[in-house]
Amino acid sequence: MASCFGLIISGRLVQTDFQQIDSTKFLINISDADNINYIVTFLTGSIPLPAGSAAAVYWSWPDPINPSKWQYLGYISNAKPSAIFKISQLKKLHELETQETVMQFGEGAISHDAQIGISIEPEMSIAQQSTMAATNEVTTYFEFGKRMLENLFNYASSFTINQAQMTPNPAETYVPLSTLATWFQNFQRRLEQNPNFWK
Repeated sequence: MASCFGLIISGRLVQTDFQQIDSTKFLINISDADNINYIVTFLTGSIPLPAGSAAAVYWSWPDPINPSKWQYLGYISNAKPSAIFKISQLKKLHELETQETVMQFGEGAISHDAQIGISIEPEMSIAQQSTMAATNEVTTYFEFGKRMLENLFNYASSFTINQAQMTPNPAETYVPLSTLATWFQNFQRRLEQNPNFWK
C-alpha cells in the first residue's frame, strides 16, 4: 500500500518511498527541509484507497528533545488524488502554539529534516479534522493580530506625556494617544468580524 503515495518537492525528484508504519500509517523523511515552501502529495494510481476512506496528510519537524508533533495539512482521496500544501510557515507556527491535531507515526531526531505522515482514515473523520484545522488557522491569525495590536498600543503608550511635560520641538510630529486608541478599537472590531480583512 505504501507505493500508492507520492511526494513532489520543487527542484527534486519525485519520492514514492513511503515506509509503512502499520496498516493505515505511512511515513517519509524529507532531507534539507528548511527552505521548502510547498509540497505536493498524490496517489500514484497503483492501488486505490479503500472505499469510504481518505488519506490525511501530516507534517512534522522532528525534535530531538520532545516527541514529534504532527500538524494536519489536509487530505487526498480517490476523488481528490493530489493536493498542494504550503508548509513554509509551519515551523514558525509550531513554535508559537501547540497544535491540537496530533498523530503518532514515528519518532526520530533528524536535524533540518522533516517528515510527512499519511494516515488512512474514514472520510467523515477527515472532514471533521479539516473543519477543525480551518477554525484553528483563523484563531491563530486572530490571536496573532490581537497580540500585535496590543503590543503596538502598549509600546506607544509607554511614551505618553501630557501637554505640561511637552517641550516644543518643531521637528517632531505628535499624534494624540486617543487617535491610536480609536484606531486600535476599530481594528480589533474589524478583526473580530473577519480575521482575514487585512490580507
